[in-house]
Amino acid sequence: MKMLLRTCLSIALYLFLTNLMSAQSRKPAEEAKGKQFIVDSEIPWQDLGGGLKRKILSYDETMMMVKIEFEKGGIGTPHKHVHTQMSYVESGVFEITIGDKKQLLRAGDGYYIPSNVMHGAVCMEPGVLIDLFTPMREDFVK
Repeated sequence: MKMLLRTCLSIALYLFLTNLMSAQSRKPAEEAKGKQFIVDSEIPWQDLGGGLKRKILSYDETMMMVKIEFEKGGIGTPHKHVHTQMSYVESGVFEITIGDKKQLLRAGDGYYIPSNVMHGAVCMEPGVLIDLFTPMREDFVK
């Protein structure tokens, strides 16, 4: 009987540790897929370098929501992608470039970027952008 109890406890401990290690090895992006309730404090930051860090808040194949924190002077390097993007300035001050137009935006402002239009951001005062993409950014989850 003691041997059976030890065996059961060993199996239970093995299953618990395997499940724990599996959960810890998942990428933050995998945790965000299909997330219906987004609790910011439970999502880890991904350091992007250059004074930027990102949280993938939630996504499915059709859309994605991402939070990006900028230090003063942080640059969202000019780029373009097939995704349509809308962004909300949660805090800070940013110089946003879309195509050949520039605009200084502050907390509460936002912007829209059509597909395949060159765009970028320069952070003038530390802040946070909330980006929405459609379809989702597959390059963010690889």
